[in-house]
Amino acid sequence: TRTLCALIGMVAIMTEIAADADIPVYTVPMTLSPSRVSSFTSCPMQFRFSSIQKLPEPPGVATTKGTIVHRALELLFVRPTTDRTPASLAVDLAAALAEYSTHPDYIGLHLDAAAAASFRSECETLIEKYFAMEDPTAVREIGLELWMTADVDNLQLRGIIDRLELDDHGGLVVTDYKTGRAPSGRFEQKSLAGVHFYAFLCAQVFGVVPSKIRLMYLKSGETIETVPSPQSVKFITTRTKAVWSAVERACTTGDFRPNQSNLCNWCSFQQWCPAFGGNPDLAEVEARATYDALLAPQPVSVTSP
Repeated sequence: TRTLCALIGMVAIMTEIAADADIPVYTVPMTLSPSRVSSFTSCPMQFRFSSIQKLPEPPGVATTKGTIVHRALELLFVRPTTDRTPASLAVDLAAALAEYSTHPDYIGLHLDAAAAASFRSECETLIEKYFAMEDPTAVREIGLELWMTADVDNLQLRGIIDRLELDDHGGLVVTDYKTGRAPSGRFEQKSLAGVHFYAFLCAQVFGVVPSKIRLMYLKSGETIETVPSPQSVKFITTRTKAVWSAVERACTTGDFRPNQSNLCNWCSFQQWCPAFGGNPDLAEVEARATYDALLAPQPVSVTSP
């Protein structure tokens, strides 16, 4: 495919770069997840900041909201089948909100009373739409927030499956919840790349290719499904090896090239990116200082009577 050819080209380009003494060398990661693969193919520089240097990123409303809704749905499926009702999910959402009320990802949002109420309301809207998409009492779940790993040569692939279940014929179904906007038709296959990765993990761990993989977009109530094949599962190995080879070369040479796109508008590291005139060598200290300041107790303003 075009993506794989681009990755192979990236490896070839990086191979030509001489590693001199002034270029930093980073430890090559020995694990890859769907998010890391996506991060590197989207922008190697962003990958360096987040996955190699592991710099903290300021929490975002959308990401934190997604985490809390995922947690509420996990709590719903811990319940007995007959207790999976809208009222129960409302209780589970309240529990998830309380659980994350002291978490850095929520505290760092610095929501005032009005913003916090709006945040909660948006979470409630998402879980209300869930029941229009499927009947949770009919779901035969066998794993929730399931951590899975598989080795490919010396590399470990890992991921967390939101929900693994059985269909009416005993086949495996991988379900991934999404709280963002559903992609347009021409980007559907790209959006399924992550769950194809999970299908590969299932094949490696259980020896069975899932009968179906699907994304549930709670915001719009849309579900995108596809049937993985032995070929699509095998392609994960090929693609991941190509990505890892490029990552290894970038770590060896220190050459993580920025790739400008619309995603730059949401990148937490833009101010240190050379594509925007920034100095990436300053990110190590400044990004951590910025994050620590964000989580520090905020001064309380006192209004005189």
